[in-house]
Amino acid sequence: MEPRPQPKNNSRSYLLAALLILAALNILLLYFYYQERQDNKTKDATIAAKTEEVLTTKTKLDSISAQLDAKIAEIQQLGGSVDSLLKVKEQLEVDKRELRNVNSFDAKKYEQKIRNYQTLLAQKDQEIARLKEENGMLTQQNQTLAQENTGLKSARDSLSNEVATVSSKNQELAEKVTIAAALRAENVTITAINARGKEREGESFKAKRVDKVKVAIRMAPNGLAKQEEKDLYIRIVDPSGAVISDMATGSGEFTYNGQGMIYTAMQRFTFDNSRQTVNFLYGRGGQRFAEGKHTVEVYCEGFRIGEGEFTIR
Repeated sequence: MEPRPQPKNNSRSYLLAALLILAALNILLLYFYYQERQDNKTKDATIAAKTEEVLTTKTKLDSISAQLDAKIAEIQQLGGSVDSLLKVKEQLEVDKRELRNVNSFDAKKYEQKIRNYQTLLAQKDQEIARLKEENGMLTQQNQTLAQENTGLKSARDSLSNEVATVSSKNQELAEKVTIAAALRAENVTITAINARGKEREGESFKAKRVDKVKVAIRMAPNGLAKQEEKDLYIRIVDPSGAVISDMATGSGEFTYNGQGMIYTAMQRFTFDNSRQTVNFLYGRGGQRFAEGKHTVEVYCEGFRIGEGEFTIR
C-alpha cells in the first residue's frame, strides 16, 4: 500500500501563504512610505512657498522703510512735522519683527499693510511738494531781507571780532590773575624726630635717628589770594623716585595738570595772609626711611608752590 503525499502538500500551502502575507506586508509598508514621502514633499513645498512669500514681503517692507526714512529726513529739512511718520516707523519695525514667525504669517494681512504704507508715502509726496513751495516763497523773502541786512551783518561781524578780541584779552588777564593769586611756599623746612620725640633740623639725618619727619611750610604773603580754607598737599619722593604713601594713614590722590597724582599727606588750613606756617608730621609706622636723597613737593589749588629735600644716611 503506497504512502499518502497529503501532509507534504499542506506544508507547501502554508509556506506559500506565509510568503504571500509577507509580500502583502511589504507592499503595504512601501505604500505607507510612499504616502509619507509625498506628504513630506507637500509640506516642504508649502513651507518653501510660505518662506518665499515672507522674504518677498520683508523685501517690500525694507524698501518702504528706506523710503520712509528719506521722507522723514526731507520733511524735517523743510520744517514740517514728522511725529505721525515716526509712529508709522515704529509700527513698521513691529511688522518686520513679526515676520520672523513664519508659522503665523498671513499673506493677505501683510498685502493690506503694504498697500496702506504705499498710500501714506504717496500722501507724503504731496506734503513735501507743498512744503517746498512754501519754502520757496520764504527763500525769496529771505533773500530780500538778506540784501537789506548786508550792512548790518558787516557791522555785526566787525563787532563780533572786537568782542572776540576783548574776550581773549580778558581770558589772558583772568589766567594771569589766577596765577598771581596762587599761593607760594616762602620756605620749606624738614625736621627729623626720633623715637623719643627729640627734633633735629638740617638736610641730612641718620636713618636710625629718624622715626618721623616734620615738614614746616611757611606761606608767602599774597594780597590777591582769597583768605579762605585751602587744601595743602605734600608728596615725599624717595631716592628711587617713588612717592611714599599709605592710604591707611591719610594718603590719597589729587588732580594736577589734569592728571591724578598720589600724595603722601594732606592738610586743610585757613589762609590769612599772615605768613603763617603749616606743619605736617609724617611717620612710616615703624619702617625706616630709605637711605638717599628725598624730595618734598608742596601743592595747593592746582599749583606746585614749593619744595624741599632731605637726605637719609
